[in-house]
Amino acid sequence: MLCKGHEGRLENVRMTKWVPDEELMLQVRAGTSESLGVLFDRYQKRLFNFYSKMTGNRTVSEDLVQEVFLRLLKYRQTYTPGTPFRAWVYQIARNARFDQLRKQRPEAELSAAREGFTLPGDPAQRRQESSLLHQALLQLPEEKREVLVMSRFQDLKYEEIARLVGCEVGAVKVRVYRALQELKESFRRLQASGSARALNAAGEKQNLPRGAGHGL
Repeated sequence: MLCKGHEGRLENVRMTKWVPDEELMLQVRAGTSESLGVLFDRYQKRLFNFYSKMTGNRTVSEDLVQEVFLRLLKYRQTYTPGTPFRAWVYQIARNARFDQLRKQRPEAELSAAREGFTLPGDPAQRRQESSLLHQALLQLPEEKREVLVMSRFQDLKYEEIARLVGCEVGAVKVRVYRALQELKESFRRLQASGSARALNAAGEKQNLPRGAGHGL
Protein backbone atom coordinates (compact mmCIF):
# COMPACT_ATOMS: atom_id res chain seq x y z
CA MET A 1 0.00 0.00 0.00
CA LEU A 2 1.37 3.42 -0.97
CA CYS A 3 1.87 6.02 1.73
CA LYS A 4 0.14 9.38 1.40
CA GLY A 5 3.36 11.22 0.65
CA HIS A 6 4.20 8.90 -2.23
CA GLU A 7 0.65 9.09 -3.55
CA GLY A 8 0.90 12.88 -3.46
CA ARG A 9 4.11 12.86 -5.50
CA LEU A 10 2.57 10.55 -8.09
CA GLU A 11 -0.46 12.82 -8.32
CA ASN A 12 1.81 15.85 -8.87
CA VAL A 13 3.59 14.01 -11.70
CA ARG A 14 0.26 13.17 -13.32
CA MET A 15 -0.97 16.74 -12.96
CA THR A 16 2.15 18.32 -14.48
CA LYS A 17 2.36 15.86 -17.38
CA TRP A 18 -0.02 17.92 -19.51
CA VAL A 19 0.97 21.37 -18.25
CA PRO A 20 2.49 23.50 -21.08
CA ASP A 21 6.16 24.48 -20.79
CA GLU A 22 5.19 28.14 -20.63
CA GLU A 23 2.94 27.60 -17.62
CA LEU A 24 5.66 25.62 -15.85
CA MET A 25 8.14 28.43 -16.51
CA LEU A 26 5.75 30.95 -15.01
CA GLN A 27 5.58 28.73 -11.94
CA VAL A 28 9.39 28.66 -11.80
CA ARG A 29 9.35 32.44 -12.13
CA ALA A 30 7.01 32.57 -9.14
CA GLY A 31 9.33 30.36 -7.07
CA THR A 32 7.94 26.83 -7.57
CA SER A 33 11.12 24.74 -7.72
CA GLU A 34 9.24 21.49 -8.52
CA SER A 35 8.28 22.91 -11.90
CA LEU A 36 11.96 23.39 -12.75
CA GLY A 37 12.45 19.66 -12.24
CA VAL A 38 9.66 18.93 -14.72
CA LEU A 39 11.24 21.22 -17.32
CA PHE A 40 14.60 19.56 -16.68
CA ASP A 41 13.07 16.14 -17.34
CA ARG A 42 11.53 17.40 -20.59
CA TYR A 43 14.58 19.20 -21.99
CA GLN A 44 17.66 17.59 -20.47
CA LYS A 45 17.97 14.90 -23.16
CA ARG A 46 17.17 17.30 -26.01
CA LEU A 47 19.76 19.80 -24.87
CA PHE A 48 22.37 17.10 -24.31
CA ASN A 49 21.83 15.83 -27.87
CA PHE A 50 22.09 19.40 -29.17
CA TYR A 51 25.38 20.00 -27.38
CA SER A 52 26.72 16.55 -28.19
CA LYS A 53 26.32 17.21 -31.90
CA MET A 54 27.78 20.70 -31.54
CA THR A 55 30.84 19.76 -29.45
CA GLY A 56 31.43 16.02 -29.88
CA ASN A 57 32.35 15.92 -26.20
CA ARG A 58 30.13 14.17 -23.64
CA THR A 59 31.59 15.87 -20.57
CA VAL A 60 31.36 19.35 -22.08
CA SER A 61 27.79 18.63 -23.20
CA GLU A 62 26.74 17.54 -19.71
CA ASP A 63 28.34 20.64 -18.19
CA LEU A 64 26.58 22.91 -20.66
CA VAL A 65 23.19 21.35 -19.93
CA GLN A 66 23.73 22.03 -16.24
CA GLU A 67 24.75 25.58 -17.08
CA VAL A 68 21.54 26.13 -19.05
CA PHE A 69 19.34 25.22 -16.11
CA LEU A 70 21.46 27.24 -13.69
CA ARG A 71 20.98 30.26 -15.95
CA LEU A 72 17.30 29.48 -16.35
CA LEU A 73 16.90 29.64 -12.59
CA LYS A 74 19.15 32.68 -12.21
CA TYR A 75 17.39 34.71 -14.91
CA ARG A 76 13.86 33.35 -14.39
CA GLN A 77 12.50 36.84 -13.78
CA THR A 78 13.48 37.85 -17.31
CA TYR A 79 11.08 35.32 -18.82
CA THR A 80 8.17 37.21 -20.36
CA PRO A 81 4.71 35.61 -20.17
CA GLY A 82 3.61 34.52 -23.64
CA THR A 83 7.15 33.84 -24.87
CA PRO A 84 7.48 30.31 -26.36
CA PHE A 85 9.56 28.45 -23.80
CA ARG A 86 11.40 26.30 -26.31
CA ALA A 87 12.72 29.32 -28.18
CA TRP A 88 13.68 30.98 -24.89
CA VAL A 89 15.58 27.98 -23.51
CA TYR A 90 17.43 27.44 -26.79
CA GLN A 91 18.52 31.07 -26.72
CA ILE A 92 19.99 30.42 -23.27
CA ALA A 93 21.62 27.26 -24.66
CA ARG A 94 23.19 29.19 -27.55
CA ASN A 95 24.52 31.87 -25.22
CA ALA A 96 26.04 29.23 -22.94
CA ARG A 97 27.71 27.65 -25.95
CA PHE A 98 29.09 30.99 -27.16
CA ASP A 99 30.50 31.74 -23.70
CA GLN A 100 32.12 28.31 -23.60
CA LEU A 101 33.72 28.89 -27.00
CA ARG A 102 35.12 32.25 -25.92
CA LYS A 103 36.81 30.64 -22.93
CA GLN A 104 38.11 27.68 -24.87
CA ARG A 105 41.37 27.69 -26.82
CA PRO A 106 41.09 26.62 -30.49
CA GLU A 107 43.30 23.57 -30.00
CA ALA A 108 41.15 22.41 -27.10
CA GLU A 109 38.08 22.69 -29.31
CA LEU A 110 39.78 20.61 -31.99
CA SER A 111 40.68 17.95 -29.45
CA ALA A 112 37.11 17.87 -28.17
CA ALA A 113 35.75 17.50 -31.69
CA ARG A 114 37.86 14.41 -32.26
CA GLU A 115 37.13 12.80 -28.90
CA GLY A 116 35.02 9.68 -28.64
CA PHE A 117 34.91 8.53 -32.27
CA THR A 118 35.86 5.11 -33.57
CA LEU A 119 37.77 4.79 -36.83
CA PRO A 120 36.46 2.66 -39.69
CA GLY A 121 36.86 -1.05 -39.03
CA ASP A 122 33.98 -1.48 -36.58
CA PRO A 123 32.12 -4.68 -37.55
CA ALA A 124 28.74 -2.97 -37.13
CA GLN A 125 28.20 -1.04 -40.37
CA ARG A 126 25.44 1.12 -38.96
CA ARG A 127 27.56 2.15 -36.01
CA GLN A 128 30.44 2.96 -38.32
CA GLU A 129 28.30 5.16 -40.54
CA SER A 130 26.82 6.90 -37.53
CA SER A 131 30.33 7.69 -36.33
CA LEU A 132 31.33 9.01 -39.76
CA LEU A 133 28.21 11.16 -39.91
CA HIS A 134 29.00 12.64 -36.51
CA GLN A 135 32.56 13.39 -37.61
CA ALA A 136 31.27 15.00 -40.79
CA LEU A 137 28.89 17.12 -38.74
CA LEU A 138 31.71 18.34 -36.52
CA GLN A 139 33.71 19.38 -39.59
CA LEU A 140 31.04 21.92 -40.58
CA PRO A 141 31.60 25.55 -39.59
CA GLU A 142 29.91 26.42 -36.29
CA GLU A 143 27.13 28.55 -37.82
CA LYS A 144 26.19 25.86 -40.37
CA ARG A 145 26.37 23.07 -37.83
CA GLU A 146 24.12 24.97 -35.44
CA VAL A 147 21.23 25.58 -37.86
CA LEU A 148 21.46 22.03 -39.17
CA VAL A 149 21.39 20.49 -35.69
CA MET A 150 18.45 22.67 -34.63
CA SER A 151 16.51 21.90 -37.82
CA ARG A 152 17.23 18.22 -38.44
CA PHE A 153 18.11 16.86 -34.99
CA GLN A 154 16.16 19.12 -32.62
CA ASP A 155 13.08 19.53 -34.83
CA LEU A 156 12.90 23.30 -34.40
CA LYS A 157 10.78 25.06 -37.00
CA TYR A 158 12.40 27.43 -39.47
CA GLU A 159 10.51 30.31 -37.85
CA GLU A 160 11.94 29.44 -34.42
CA ILE A 161 15.48 29.19 -35.78
CA ALA A 162 15.05 32.51 -37.61
CA ARG A 163 14.14 34.24 -34.34
CA LEU A 164 17.06 32.62 -32.55
CA VAL A 165 19.73 33.52 -35.11
CA GLY A 166 18.19 36.86 -36.09
CA CYS A 167 17.52 36.43 -39.80
CA GLU A 168 14.69 35.81 -42.27
CA VAL A 169 13.05 32.39 -42.58
CA GLY A 170 14.17 32.17 -46.21
CA ALA A 171 17.78 32.72 -45.16
CA VAL A 172 17.50 29.91 -42.60
CA LYS A 173 16.21 27.53 -45.28
CA VAL A 174 19.16 28.41 -47.51
CA ARG A 175 21.62 27.88 -44.65
CA VAL A 176 20.13 24.51 -43.79
CA TYR A 177 20.19 23.40 -47.44
CA ARG A 178 23.81 24.46 -47.91
CA ALA A 179 24.80 22.84 -44.62
CA LEU A 180 23.17 19.57 -45.74
CA GLN A 181 25.05 19.64 -49.05
CA GLU A 182 28.33 20.30 -47.26
CA LEU A 183 27.57 17.54 -44.74
CA LYS A 184 26.95 15.04 -47.56
CA GLU A 185 30.24 15.94 -49.24
CA SER A 186 32.16 15.65 -45.98
CA PHE A 187 30.51 12.31 -45.23
CA ARG A 188 31.45 10.94 -48.67
CA ARG A 189 35.08 12.04 -48.21
CA LEU A 190 35.24 10.32 -44.83
CA GLN A 191 33.72 7.17 -46.31
CA ALA A 192 36.25 7.16 -49.16
CA SER A 193 39.11 7.77 -46.75
CA GLY A 194 37.95 4.95 -44.49
CA SER A 195 37.63 2.54 -47.41
CA ALA A 196 41.12 3.43 -48.63
CA ARG A 197 42.60 2.80 -45.18
CA ALA A 198 40.79 -0.53 -44.95
CA LEU A 199 42.15 -1.61 -48.36
CA ASN A 200 45.68 -0.54 -47.43
CA ALA A 201 45.47 -2.42 -44.15
CA ALA A 202 44.21 -5.54 -45.95
CA GLY A 203 47.02 -5.26 -48.50
CA GLU A 204 49.69 -4.90 -45.83
CA LYS A 205 48.30 -7.93 -44.00
CA GLN A 206 48.32 -9.96 -47.22
CA ASN A 207 51.96 -9.01 -47.91
CA LEU A 208 53.23 -10.12 -44.49
CA PRO A 209 55.79 -12.97 -44.68
CA ARG A 210 54.43 -16.34 -43.69
CA GLY A 211 54.74 -16.80 -39.95
CA ALA A 212 55.14 -13.08 -39.29
CA GLY A 213 53.39 -11.98 -36.15
CA HIS A 214 53.85 -15.36 -34.43
CA GLY A 215 56.16 -15.79 -31.52
CA LEU A 216 56.10 -12.10 -30.56
